[in-house]
Amino acid sequence: MYLGKVYVTYKESVLDPQGEAVKGAIHRLGYTEIEEVRIGKYFEIKMATVERPEEVIEEICDKLLANVNMETYRYEILSLEEA
Repeated sequence: MYLGKVYVTYKESVLDPQGEAVKGAIHRLGYTEIEEVRIGKYFEIKMATVERPEEVIEEICDKLLANVNMETYRYEILSLEEA
């Protein structure tokens, strides 16, 4: 069994309005040294043993989890030992 951890964020060239709002709130709390905040999405995907888990995760990200025009993603795949 595998566990895929997928992280999706806006590309650097895309404005992140939620990140800007959070940065403003952080500054109002007095943490003015914070220069940038980016908001993203995190997914955990458990899958049965497959031959190429990387290909499965990439297809899911490209087709569903990330808007590849505006977002970028990265992932890690862990092998889980069954109890």
